Amino acid sequence: MTLILQAEHLTKIYGAEHAVKDVSFSLAEKSSTALIGPNGAGKTTTLSMLAGLLNQTTGTISLNGETNPDVRKSIGFLPQYPQFFSWLTALEFTEMAAKLSGMDSKHAKIEAQKTLEFVGLGEALKKKTGTFSGGMKQRLGLAQAIVHKPKLLLLDEPVSALDPVGRREVMDLLKNLQQDMTILYSTHILNDAEEMTDQLLFLRKGELVEQGSLGDVRAKYDSPRYLVEFTSEEDALNFAARAPWKVSYRGTLGLIDITNGLPEMKDLLGYLAGSGLTVRKAERQTASLEEIFLKVAGRR
Repeated sequence: MTLILQAEHLTKIYGAEHAVKDVSFSLAEKSSTALIGPNGAGKTTTLSMLAGLLNQTTGTISLNGETNPDVRKSIGFLPQYPQFFSWLTALEFTEMAAKLSGMDSKHAKIEAQKTLEFVGLGEALKKKTGTFSGGMKQRLGLAQAIVHKPKLLLLDEPVSALDPVGRREVMDLLKNLQQDMTILYSTHILNDAEEMTDQLLFLRKGELVEQGSLGDVRAKYDSPRYLVEFTSEEDALNFAARAPWKVSYRGTLGLIDITNGLPEMKDLLGYLAGSGLTVRKAERQTASLEEIFLKVAGRR
């Protein structure tokens, strides 16, 4: 496994406040990692230090084995609220970003146009950015972050300003990019993290309180249960009252969550078959990423 980035004991202090405290992690080549945490957890500060926009108070950042490198060619960064020069066209802005990464004028223009077409702005090349909608600005922000084909792409809440259709389209773009780039992105939309993430980093009050693959984290915090849905609330209530296991009743749809003393599925199905109750479905469930997030974020 080739490591693209290593952050060791990363710390950022403002006065007496530790915005980020002793954070260490590594990113593998062509992986996708979600940086998750509540507001104020230190996600944006961490990304800003990795992008070279903030100097860390202590700790080291290594990119491709080089400590404190010039990141302009190797890193692309999309802030949560990207800003643009309203008088520039999309092509002019993206071309400028390409030149800032060190690309010559000829190639900058070629790559800017190709990149804008890739992110879905091919028909808006010559439109001024001041006329763009929020979704178009987010796409333009992504274009400037990837126009120079960085090895590491840092994204701060990349889909938070988009409607469901726009979010789906950008998520598909990111999946394509993952074939060529390592991606680290902060998000509070946990369904998106669950869909495309290889690794999870949980920040809480500036500290990295959990990390690992989605499978490993889920196994650690899982709360296995069976969910039984009946055709009537009456059947659900009867099951809750008579079942030989501890059962909690939720809602009016007859949803039963069996916790503590979890039976085998064959035992549950055998009981239901002889109970005289009408069942729509019975299934085993695992903890969602949202439930895991609440457990990790609330850990003291």
